[in-house]
Amino acid sequence: MSAIHVDIVSAEGHIHSGEASMIFAPAKMGELGIAPRHAPLLTSLKPGTLRVQQADGSELSFFVGGGILEVQPHLVTVLADTALRAKDADEASAAAAKKAAEEKLGKASGPLDVAKAQSELVEAAARLEFVQKISKATR
Repeated sequence: MSAIHVDIVSAEGHIHSGEASMIFAPAKMGELGIAPRHAPLLTSLKPGTLRVQQADGSELSFFVGGGILEVQPHLVTVLADTALRAKDADEASAAAAKKAAEEKLGKASGPLDVAKAQSELVEAAARLEFVQKISKATR
């Protein structure tokens, strides 16, 4: 079976590097599946779950808060605005971030403040959904 190398990095540092049989990413226009020898591609990511399917069939899950995905025939590079490994997910902090974003949206006054608060709320809600899915799967 062929494989594709995947590197996931964010401003916080290097998140993951390894071989995959398939990668599923939350692109702006919908979920994108990337197999080995995929055509070159450059796309924006929206906040959501990035899944890396390994050769043995197991999956690694990561939360990305947006960013850029570059695909080459044998390499996928994810430059995430923020990224979180499933094992580092914390439901309490994700819920607190969502609540803080909701409060910020409620207090926003100008169109720029509203747009920024809405963007933060979308990311916080996606992160909370990711954490809740991960905790359900491990129960």
